Amino acid sequence: MDLARHLKGQVKKGHYPPLLKGKTLAMIFEKPSNRTRVSFEVGMFQLGGMAIPIQGSEIGMGIREPIPDVSRTLCRYVDGIMIRAKSHTTLEVFAENATKPVINGLSDTFHPCQAMADIMTIQEKKKSFEKITLCYIGDGNNVCHSLMELCSLLNISMVVTCPKGYEPSIAIPPYVTLESNVKKSIQGADVVYTDVWTSMGQEEERINHLRDFKEYTVSLDLLKYAKPDVLFMHCLPAKRGEEVTDNVMESRYSVVFDQAENRLHVQKAILVTLMKEGGVYVD
Repeated sequence: MDLARHLKGQVKKGHYPPLLKGKTLAMIFEKPSNRTRVSFEVGMFQLGGMAIPIQGSEIGMGIREPIPDVSRTLCRYVDGIMIRAKSHTTLEVFAENATKPVINGLSDTFHPCQAMADIMTIQEKKKSFEKITLCYIGDGNNVCHSLMELCSLLNISMVVTCPKGYEPSIAIPPYVTLESNVKKSIQGADVVYTDVWTSMGQEEERINHLRDFKEYTVSLDLLKYAKPDVLFMHCLPAKRGEEVTDNVMESRYSVVFDQAENRLHVQKAILVTLMKEGGVYVD
């Protein structure tokens, strides 16, 4: 986080230290991408390196070629690999056979880069994590899982509220609680977070999700139950009119585009930490 803030400050001054000059990042996309691809690619460029985007269909991991073979081959060419995977198992098998750093750009179970950017944004806006409560409303999905783990590590209280049958599928860590009543869960919240009701790969279930989540829309009326200076967060893309109303997205509470920007800075810090020999000291 310190390094991410430092690198962000450098960008604001127009400084782009070539910390990864001559380094190459392979980016494998088994799922569509906007923010993940652009932020990683721009990040490598700003750090003096280069990124190579590879579509999952081009290499066919597990179909055209075994995952371990792809991993061991790419590690002979590049200095790091970022994967946006359909299955978390794919990511784990790839990493087990890799000799270079492997970054989870998203899987069906976790989205750690997003959570890191979210926490960075909260720290920027609230200055401290002390006595902060984050209320997550919606599907207990990959974003929710990573937020749960990171909030637990940082002692941030997190309340997860979702319809029955949509609860998180990982163990509930310390500092995280489940609450079924939406209005109760949001009371006193410093941060309210939501995500799409239907994630990529679940399109056939959309009708059921619209029915089950109809009481979970984040509206201005619902935000009245939170603190007056509440932050509204969304990892994007958003379905305006479903999980969040348009006027919340455009309100003074919304920091969704600050989150999106911070993906760039957090990921640059991750890349430098993993790929630069000796690391970087930030006072």
